Amino acid sequence: MRRSVVVVGAGPRGAGVLERIAASAAEFGVGSGVELDVHLVDPYPPGAGRIWRHEQSSLLWMNSMAADVTMFTDESVVCDGPIVPGPSLHEWAVDLREGRLAGEHVPPGEVGEELRALGPSTFPTRRLQSYYLDWVLRHVEASLPAGVHAHRHRTRAVGLVDGSPQRVRLATGEELDADALVLASGHLDADPTADEQDLVAFAETHDLQYFPPEQTTDTELDRIPAGETVIARGMGLAFVDLVVLLYEGRGGGFEPDGPDGRLRYVPSGTEPVLHVGSGRGVPYHAKTEYTLRGPRPPLPRFLGPEDIAGFVRRGGVDLRRDVWPLMAKEVGWGYYHELFHGHPDRVRGTWDEFAGAYAEVDWYSDARAELVAARVPDPDDHLDFERIDRPLHDVCVDDLDALQGTLRHYIDDDLRRHVDDRYTAELGAFVALLSVYGQVTELSGTEALTPASRARDLSWWQNLFSSLASGPPGPRLRQLLALSRAGYVRFLGAGLVVEADEGAGVFRARSDSLDGVVVEARTFVEARLPAPSVSRSADPMLAALHAEGQLDEEVLDVGEGCPTKACSSAVRSADAAVAHGEGAVVLHHTGLVRVRPSDFRLVDDDGEAHPTRFAIGPHTNVRIPGAFTRPNTNALSFRANDALARAVLAQVVPAAASLSA
Repeated sequence: MRRSVVVVGAGPRGAGVLERIAASAAEFGVGSGVELDVHLVDPYPPGAGRIWRHEQSSLLWMNSMAADVTMFTDESVVCDGPIVPGPSLHEWAVDLREGRLAGEHVPPGEVGEELRALGPSTFPTRRLQSYYLDWVLRHVEASLPAGVHAHRHRTRAVGLVDGSPQRVRLATGEELDADALVLASGHLDADPTADEQDLVAFAETHDLQYFPPEQTTDTELDRIPAGETVIARGMGLAFVDLVVLLYEGRGGGFEPDGPDGRLRYVPSGTEPVLHVGSGRGVPYHAKTEYTLRGPRPPLPRFLGPEDIAGFVRRGGVDLRRDVWPLMAKEVGWGYYHELFHGHPDRVRGTWDEFAGAYAEVDWYSDARAELVAARVPDPDDHLDFERIDRPLHDVCVDDLDALQGTLRHYIDDDLRRHVDDRYTAELGAFVALLSVYGQVTELSGTEALTPASRARDLSWWQNLFSSLASGPPGPRLRQLLALSRAGYVRFLGAGLVVEADEGAGVFRARSDSLDGVVVEARTFVEARLPAPSVSRSADPMLAALHAEGQLDEEVLDVGEGCPTKACSSAVRSADAAVAHGEGAVVLHHTGLVRVRPSDFRLVDDDGEAHPTRFAIGPHTNVRIPGAFTRPNTNALSFRANDALARAVLAQVVPAAASLSA
């Protein structure tokens, strides 16, 4: 018997799903009278996909070190499928240059030179990562067990024909049988929101330039002329890419300018002047460049699987009110564990004494504050989440130049804290933060959180986590400081608002950090990815399934009305209040594909999970982190891939029911 699985998306996530299907295939009877075809469909390069494809600027880096990138499970991963180890990016590079990979050769040109020099703490280019991901997929394909066959289709999936089996329509006109369909496309483009459409129309009317949210590598930045005043909204990784492409990408460069890695910008003469702000008003925190002095903190301590199970049993959970105190306490545990073990000269007493007292106090309590003050004398060594989350909350000046000095000082201090091993307690906090992220992701995949909390708090938490854990390498912030000192980047601060001034025919930017100061520009760049949206998806497969009611967008009732399931199909386009029963229902569209958290099956308009259709990745309401991850961290991404793969196998292989019973 022959069965078929179609995986839409052949980037890292799709490759990871294939690897997990292959790992468990024999257990489910594949090869014992059953042949399984796995079709990988993607218009972008297999393995690398769109984000990591080789055809992008060689100036763009990853924001992870080479030793912190792997596509393979290890003994730390707790999953039902077999563990199949493999090399990290750094280990692969070492194996390749030392000739230990049969038939493989160091690539030519700049990438080959980079690979030969790559160390474990190097931040690789995305082009080098594309080679690693290409090898991973080829390695998985070459290692497929008996009965499993992989097929690549370098095209786009555009629709689905229902039936038994269902058939996936490709842009080439071909159709593929699909006993199971897996949507693993990653971040998806979306048509502009109503507000963004208004800005597009405003720009066209007044001969301005507006760049809606998208992958920065795909933005036509050549349209921005030299000397142009530009407003940019967003200070995350898309902003870092924007800066790289607008300055180094136009021939500018950096040279040493004094001690401590300080740089000076050498202009090319083709630069615009970038005015940038965001909600928080500061860039993401730099990556650390040191290791822990003490042992790794024992985690989880205050927020582990049993605590999550308790919240699930309880239900009606508000993340900020009920869970955040434990999240903060857990991060504090990692922070102070490293401070006591790595810097005993800056604390009073022993770790055991502190830990025993810390375990007994609530995060938001005078007792906790008094304990820290008594045991950690220097206030600069206290963990202050309010300052971290809103670092500019007390900054408001009436002079744009004065704000530049404030922001440069903030960025310089952040760099110092992530380079100087006096501050390794922040790495202890980071280790705990990763543990917290995994637990909260598990919680968010259940029905425990109230709809209002899901709508309000998960995006806040994701933003805070990204700012702390997903920042750029330190050299990128040193370059940003050099551009600021040279006057090519101007910071606008927190609470940025950009408006279309019909009377003047320009974009106007103001912020909470500036009193009475407004910046006008004829060019406005959204330096961020588009918000997820099923209803506005530019992906033809997703759009078609949604239009036919086969795939549902998560819609949350954030008021006092019907439960989420009943409200889900009531509204399709935007947040709204509708009459339902005795009162008004306020609906919030998250834009995410609804899946069943236990096995990632698609949920339809009626709230029913489809037996043969699955989705996984950032476009779903089970918010799984990146498709590759750090080794030895029991990565949630790998556990999710494994759960989905085994659900697919149980569905499509007839022998699965008896074998897994």
